[in-house]
Amino acid sequence: MRFGRLGIYIPVISNKILTEQLRELEEDGIITRKKYNESPPRVEYSLSEKGRSLVPILNQLSQWCEVNLPHLDLETCHLETDAL
Repeated sequence: MRFGRLGIYIPVISNKILTEQLRELEEDGIITRKKYNESPPRVEYSLSEKGRSLVPILNQLSQWCEVNLPHLDLETCHLETDAL
């Protein structure tokens, strides 16, 4: 997924913070960053194998929130590894 598209999915985050978070996730091995040698430059991010192993845990956490925190206005995010 490209940087601009990530910003669309997380509209409340600034570009600076998104960049910092992506760098941290890459350092932790959760995502991979692929830079294309093109003009203009293009960078894409994807989940690493380590990151994909978190998907079931995040889905369970989302389901837990739906059941145990119904008073919160949370959008559920059931992740599918194919989409990432």
